[in-house]
Amino acid sequence: MNDTSLKNDGRAGFSRRRFITGTGSLLGAAALAGPIPSAWATPRTAAAPIASGSRVPALVIGTGYGGCVAALRLAQAGTDVHMAEMGMAWDTPGPDGKIFANTTRPDDRSFWLRTRTKQPLSNFLGFPLDRNVNRYTGILDAEEFGGITVYQGRGVGGGSLVNGGMAVTPRRENFGAILPTVDAEEMYSTYYPRANSGLGVTTIDPAWFEEADCYQYARVGRKHAERAGFPFLFVPAVYDWDYMKREAAGTVPRSALDGEILYGNNHGKKSLQKTYIDRIRATGRVTISPLHKVTTVTPAPDGGYTVLIDQLDTTGRTTATKTVTADKVFFAAGSVGTSKLLVGLKATGALPLLNDEVGRGWGDNGNVMCGRANHLWDPTGKLQASIPTGGIDNWDAGGAFAEVAPLPTGIETWASFYLSITKNPHRARFTWNAAAGRAELDWQTAWKQPSIDAAKTIFDRINRKEGTIYRSDLFGVHKIWGDHLTYHPLGGAVLDKATDNYGRLHGHPGLYVIDGALIPGNTSVNPFVTITALAERNIERIIATDL
Repeated sequence: MNDTSLKNDGRAGFSRRRFITGTGSLLGAAALAGPIPSAWATPRTAAAPIASGSRVPALVIGTGYGGCVAALRLAQAGTDVHMAEMGMAWDTPGPDGKIFANTTRPDDRSFWLRTRTKQPLSNFLGFPLDRNVNRYTGILDAEEFGGITVYQGRGVGGGSLVNGGMAVTPRRENFGAILPTVDAEEMYSTYYPRANSGLGVTTIDPAWFEEADCYQYARVGRKHAERAGFPFLFVPAVYDWDYMKREAAGTVPRSALDGEILYGNNHGKKSLQKTYIDRIRATGRVTISPLHKVTTVTPAPDGGYTVLIDQLDTTGRTTATKTVTADKVFFAAGSVGTSKLLVGLKATGALPLLNDEVGRGWGDNGNVMCGRANHLWDPTGKLQASIPTGGIDNWDAGGAFAEVAPLPTGIETWASFYLSITKNPHRARFTWNAAAGRAELDWQTAWKQPSIDAAKTIFDRINRKEGTIYRSDLFGVHKIWGDHLTYHPLGGAVLDKATDNYGRLHGHPGLYVIDGALIPGNTSVNPFVTITALAERNIERIIATDL
């Protein structure tokens, strides 16, 4: 699709109305309808939640990558562990027979305590995509701060439930800029391999990639990148590729080939539920309480820490407040959750000895999104697998790595879509607003400009080579750049600053940070493998010395 074809629907061979009414379209009737009655009000709980008055040797706050690593290794070392998770267990099918909602048909399950969806891709051909829903403890939190929306997974498995599954290990030459106080040799010889094995990371069969209809969009992205002089890299992922081949053959229910990703994946994706959490449950030493939100951690009179936990219902209402004592507490609520909690605990005097580095060093991993309108002779395919398989590397020359992302609408769009990770230098800080009783982030919208400039080093050149233009209908009216969001929040309790070099919080022995809050703002690639590997490194030392 070129500039003329965008303006002339007839010449392009399709109309705006066909896009709107196409089967499976992002703008199908379901997306424009009002909320349907909530049918997911009583999820099944696999085990009894933690009781008030309990004492546990180790409490892990959160069930994402770092928390799961900590829980598994502690249990294997003989320590009983309890995990408190603010989100749901995601173990109960809804009335449609599926646990997770489809990306193109969001419903109550899709968003965390919102009455209207806030989809990352908010518009299409000038039409808004968001719709009204019932308030529910859904799987994706679109948390809004002053200058940015941060997307986070909510549920047992954390961000692994909602990310694209791209399991990327940074190039070794970039590692010193990511975690300068960590031994790279140890990470690349021991902890990255351990993380990749634990997560089930594999790479797509290149021969199948070349023939699969569902990756036509990626092959078009590769062709355009290489013609403009950029290398295209196959990227490992945590998807069962054999299952995807069976999806394509029509012998199993579709999952990635039904566009499932943003609000969970019902079959082939190896989220933490299928990897670390399966092994955690097998130890017999770990219990998990879904819909339990930690609000306060204070030193206990007889040692350890007193922890207050709100039990929630599926409307977000607190139904009980529990008091638990933990000998050791591991903060693994994600970069934003951990940072907000620690900033509040310091400011309110619950943990007064935390140092002034708490809340600092937060970044967005340089995330920025865009789309390109291709020519009619470059269709990207009606069927698009939701698991990305490749990226464009211009990190050294332009400070950007771009994931060739799917646009799984179910119709031909002649569009290439990208999520870029860029070398953005800006770092924000969480502070405590005492009057409002909440933590706030001082990110500024203008700080996204370095990310846009870096991404343009790739896409301006591709557009010049191909004679194509940017799409301006995906993030608002006449808006090219998705510069309002991040999928990859990092920092806020930076390693060797807010903590020591293994995640021990200064001032309060027995408190640890074990998640993405330790990483100062950028990993140069998708971050979850690095978060996992760093957690494997840190917990090994903690078990050896602190237990």
